Amino acid sequence: MGNREDLLLAAKRCLLEKGYDRTTVRDIATAADVSMAAIGYHYGSREALLNEALFQTLADWGDRVGGALAPDPEVPDTPAAQFESKLSRLIDSFAADRQIWLASVEAFMQAQRSPELREQLAAGQLDGRRGLAAMVTGQPEDEVAESEVRSVGAVQLALISGLMIQWLGDAATAPTASEVMKGLRTLLGVPSDGPPPNPA
Repeated sequence: MGNREDLLLAAKRCLLEKGYDRTTVRDIATAADVSMAAIGYHYGSREALLNEALFQTLADWGDRVGGALAPDPEVPDTPAAQFESKLSRLIDSFAADRQIWLASVEAFMQAQRSPELREQLAAGQLDGRRGLAAMVTGQPEDEVAESEVRSVGAVQLALISGLMIQWLGDAATAPTASEVMKGLRTLLGVPSDGPPPNPA
């Protein structure tokens, strides 16, 4: 690998270990074993390099979320059972990949001061909603209707984000998958031991 690739890998590592604001030019250069001037030469600035590292880290995060939301062949093939299994695996990933989840939160904070990063995140959110809607509905991404992206995908993303924030704030009191399911059923007026109510 060249200096450019080494710097990006080092920035991703520093980002997860120290966070965006606490990572310095010296930290990245030392981790990459290159001169500090190389950052300016290859990326223009510390911020540009960290933004690229952050965006790639979030792409990795999306892949991990996709794995957690895959169907589970070991639980009954019903929407409720599969959804609870997905929630449980998602919550497990908060602990296994805590630094990536923290980086995703930090990304939105940094984006308030970086129009370029905000634009990247907005595009990533749109893709994320579409991908989540495709997973839930079992359709190819390019066949998911825009109405499902803005409803199914958006609600799924909101649920994931809300659970993540609660878990990062205090894992001990964050809700379990079964508690989330109970809450959703209560909010929707769905009996815990029966089918959803007939809307007609």
